Amino acid sequence: MNKKQIFAGVDVSKASLDICIIDEQTLQNFTVKNNEKSIRSFFFKIQRQDMQRQIVVCMESTGYYNWPLYEAFGKLEGINLYVVNPLHLKRSMGLVRGKSDSIDARRIADFIRLNYTDLKPSLIPRKQIRQLQALLAHRNRLVATKSKFSVPAAELNLLADKQIKNMIQNDSKKLIEAIEIRIKKIETLISEIIDQDVELKEKYQYLESVQGVGKVLAWTMLVKTNEFKSINNPRKLACYAGVVPFEFQSGTSIYKRPRVSPMADKTIKKLLHMAALRVVRLKGDLQDYYQRKVAEGKNKMLVLNAVRNKIVTRICATVNNKRFYQNNLILS
Repeated sequence: MNKKQIFAGVDVSKASLDICIIDEQTLQNFTVKNNEKSIRSFFFKIQRQDMQRQIVVCMESTGYYNWPLYEAFGKLEGINLYVVNPLHLKRSMGLVRGKSDSIDARRIADFIRLNYTDLKPSLIPRKQIRQLQALLAHRNRLVATKSKFSVPAAELNLLADKQIKNMIQNDSKKLIEAIEIRIKKIETLISEIIDQDVELKEKYQYLESVQGVGKVLAWTMLVKTNEFKSINNPRKLACYAGVVPFEFQSGTSIYKRPRVSPMADKTIKKLLHMAALRVVRLKGDLQDYYQRKVAEGKNKMLVLNAVRNKIVTRICATVNNKRFYQNNLILS
């Protein structure tokens, strides 16, 4: 027999959580400090009030601010957690007026009460994945900062004043060198975390066996897919990465050729594009596929997108089958 549910909508901020609890008869609002101890204590009390009911908790994906909830729920049993894309929540609400933290918590609670049967509970990322997430985000910021100094320094050759030009270029060079040292330090820490974890190390090695997949794409895939526990289906991963073309048609008057959706994880999409550009320059079946399709008159970007899809399929196949990818297999 299925348990009855208590629905909790959580609006997350840096210092506190606004929580709306909805059950069959009542609606209550609470404010709790955003730390593991306070969160665990609050939901433990809710559980003790009625052990016969299932607690269903929903919150937006807010990055670091979610981490105390992950720590708390990792030590509590009998709670189904749903972490939802903020855009999904926003578009599900229709036309709304007014906004406050308590109102947002109520809207999140209403959303999960109506939709929980159509969604899958979220899997809490392990500590190692959260560490990788923080380090990768820091690395990406350093890379972006390095680019901001590299490009202007190169353009200063147009400046007539050599003294100012040399001063700026020397300063930029020193900053770039310092940033490169920090990037290498971060990458070493990432490699150490993966090497010290048997499961992560194994999956990383499978990913690297796919032609075109470098270390940054492999790291990012492990984090974004929650080490392939939250997303391991190639179709879903390709859709998440924004490399699946969708139809645009209505009646007989509106039709556009299929295009990829702008609603995608831009980080993975960019890395997959770089991987596709790299792999079509390397000898192998993907290079043969690309050259054959271009020779047939296909649009180069469409073919590159197909290559990105094939890379995603191979990534999922290696991890799901626990086998290294073998390029250019000869079938008897």
